[in-house]
Amino acid sequence: QVQLVESGGGLVQAGGSLRLSCAASGRPFSNYAMGWFRQAPGKEREFVGGITRSGSSTYYADSVNGRIAISRDNAKNTGYLQMNSLKPEDTATYYCAASLFNAGRLTTDKYAFWGQGTQVTVSS
Repeated sequence: QVQLVESGGGLVQAGGSLRLSCAASGRPFSNYAMGWFRQAPGKEREFVGGITRSGSSTYYADSVNGRIAISRDNAKNTGYLQMNSLKPEDTATYYCAASLFNAGRLTTDKYAFWGQGTQVTVSS
């Protein structure tokens, strides 16, 4: 199994940027595709984007496309979510997840391993 720990969340003003990290331990991180999700209070968990095992392919949800970039450094066992031009509606708990299926876009049930989440709050 792989264990995931997110970090980098916090409070930021609208228009600002944040970079979230997802540190993996246990099994080799390169064995897994990685996804990022978010969940706002009272809302369902939303897929933000994903990246394949090697990092060669990424997928972004329409709601964030053009404002985010997902990357990974398998040598460091770490994945990243760079978020720019943040909006108040981006406020949520952000989760990284790992999947043994290798694709940038996967349904939630394909991700077997999850981090505990990190809070992002965007003030207007």
